[in-house]
Amino acid sequence: MKKVDLKIGFLCNNNCLFCVQGHKKAFGNRKTSEQLREHIHRSANEGYKAIVFTGGEPTIHPDIIDLVKYARGMGFTLIQIQSNGRRFAYIDFCKEMIEAGANQFAPSVHGPTPEIHDYLTHAKGAFAQAILGIKNLKQLKQDVITNTVITKLNYRYLPHIAELLVYLRVDQFQLAFVHVLGNAEKNFSLIVPQKSLVAPFVKKALDISKNTRVRAMTEAIPYCFMRGYERYVAEDKIPDTKVFDLDNTIENFTESRKVQCKIKADKCQGCVYFKKCEGPWKEYPEHFGWEEFKPVRLPSSV
Repeated sequence: MKKVDLKIGFLCNNNCLFCVQGHKKAFGNRKTSEQLREHIHRSANEGYKAIVFTGGEPTIHPDIIDLVKYARGMGFTLIQIQSNGRRFAYIDFCKEMIEAGANQFAPSVHGPTPEIHDYLTHAKGAFAQAILGIKNLKQLKQDVITNTVITKLNYRYLPHIAELLVYLRVDQFQLAFVHVLGNAEKNFSLIVPQKSLVAPFVKKALDISKNTRVRAMTEAIPYCFMRGYERYVAEDKIPDTKVFDLDNTIENFTESRKVQCKIKADKCQGCVYFKKCEGPWKEYPEHFGWEEFKPVRLPSSV
């Protein structure tokens, strides 16, 4: 199903140390609600059936309920709210959002404790609100898929985060390696770990989802770090997506991501996953080089 990613504004009640959109916060809610409705209308006419409201933090936009209603009226069958999860702590807001037409919720959990999550988000009380929000949404029988950005400060705790999310009965959790843009670039030395250090903890977290009803995925971790866990790699499962960003529209983010945002080394051509792997975000090897990346090769025939 083709998907639209609609960034409705860049204001946020968190200030995450790793936020890829952090440098856009000063632009606030530049687009008018009429412009946002036009994006929704045009996408519906082009045959899109799935839409993600994101930002910034979409739940603090003053017109979020009306925009969700408009998307439902235009025939979108999947309406996802990508959020830090804090406003979901208010169950009446959850009910209002569901009544408007939202039917998938994607809150973020970046640590297993308030100390880690709140430090990374620079928002005291954010963890408690996000966890209560997940509980409220599950009580209301909603589809909840969480995102955890992997950083230097939380990667050792990924198994604990997975245990928490399984306990909360989320439908899916995703572990996404930090993208070195925005606040993550500004806080590079504090935030960005090496993938080789992260991989064992990612695998332990994925193991926790086994034999449960919770799906698990990874993002921006190439196949050579995922030996034995290749089925969890999200990139070959992400649908074609149109992105309405601050001042531009990306017609197909899948192609843009592969051509402009990610990169592979010459040695990657010998890897069995060369065609399907997207490689890391290009900024990563600019800082760490390619030594960690070990192409996966077929066993030699005897």
